[in-house]
Amino acid sequence: FGSSFSAGSFCLVPSRLAMDADAKAAPRPADVKPVKVSKPRLDCIDGCRFALVFPIVVAHFARFGTKNLTMLKLLTQENVLVGGFFVISGYVSAYTSTKLGAKGVEEKKVANPELFFWQRVMAYYPLHFVSSAIFAPMFIWAERQFNATWRMIAFRAFLNFSMLQAWFPKEAEIWNQPTWFLSALTFSNVTMPTFVLPQVAALSKTGLRKLFAALTGISLLQKVSYSETARFHSSKEHPVDGKVMMPLMWNLTRFHPFWALMEMTMGIVACRDVMLDTEEDKKKKPANPLWLFLAAYASLGLRLTKFDFNDAIIRGVLFVPLFTKFLTAMHRDALSPSPSSITRFFGCKPMATLGSIAFPMFIVHGPIGQIFYKKVLARKIWGAPMPTGFFPVYLAICLGLSHLVNEYFVKSKKVAAVGGKVAQVLARWTEGMLRDSA
Repeated sequence: FGSSFSAGSFCLVPSRLAMDADAKAAPRPADVKPVKVSKPRLDCIDGCRFALVFPIVVAHFARFGTKNLTMLKLLTQENVLVGGFFVISGYVSAYTSTKLGAKGVEEKKVANPELFFWQRVMAYYPLHFVSSAIFAPMFIWAERQFNATWRMIAFRAFLNFSMLQAWFPKEAEIWNQPTWFLSALTFSNVTMPTFVLPQVAALSKTGLRKLFAALTGISLLQKVSYSETARFHSSKEHPVDGKVMMPLMWNLTRFHPFWALMEMTMGIVACRDVMLDTEEDKKKKPANPLWLFLAAYASLGLRLTKFDFNDAIIRGVLFVPLFTKFLTAMHRDALSPSPSSITRFFGCKPMATLGSIAFPMFIVHGPIGQIFYKKVLARKIWGAPMPTGFFPVYLAICLGLSHLVNEYFVKSKKVAAVGGKVAQVLARWTEGMLRDSA
């Protein structure tokens, strides 16, 4: 997932959108020597990561930070915001792995598809593995307090370390709950080098826009199907106490890797639409991304109205499409001579710094929150879950610890070297898995 890991593996990892990112220009006459077009660095995309991560960190333990029902309705919409993770993951993957100004993938990047896949997995697996190992005694002890059998604990440990939990609706939130995202992302990544990126990168702008509409429709169809079976409105379907109707179906809706692949592909499609802009397109004044950003996040406010549709509907109909359009607008704006204020804000150094700790914060906030707020643990350690006044302290601890993890683990060259070697070994073992090597 350190700063030395490849971009596109995970939206929260400090992306290196300008590094190893040259692509060949569009075909030229034979008598003209081809030149390479350098892809501009898009710091503003990096800055967006914190805008997604921090509200999710707050949402997971918000009920311990306030008793105000209105605030809880607003703050507990992590299942809407997580769609933005997959969109950015796809966006960055397309930007770093496909050609600028021409159709097609960068052949050198996907020449060894197994290595391509394992490098992306090793970009986030080391921290997942280490954090899981460190907190495993806590996770296991807590499960034993609820009379979980050793056989069940062993099965859940296997799902956690193999990142397969998102495929099991009853087990998706085992141990460190937010890491179901890594499980779904891993499935998406295995499809990238041979199934998704080459096919999407071969499309024209017209094809890309039709595909985006189709992906949105397919994603929405499933969410409407769930809502028709359960409830369309959040007040009954997903109340702030977390007790939902048909929880297994709800988990299939929000966690299943196939739907994550739909959203990640939407990010790829969106990025390709910008990358195929002609010189005439680039001369046009870009739209101000601010309004799309505000519209995307304003969709969360529908919970406070009579249009309080459930998280799945808000995510599929409003947030993901609007957030995706925001990314494309900001991408074009960043390339213009005078970027707008919101583009400069997300690209500024403070936001880049916060963006760099987004991934470790995403990983560590769950176990830290369990220490302070999971009843069985908090009672054992502190006598009771921490009071509401402690919540800002919890957030500060998450920020501080995330900074330390980022500096001394995520950025570690030794960790990156080990991850790279493991990726090469796994690529050799799985050679031919994604493309016939004969």
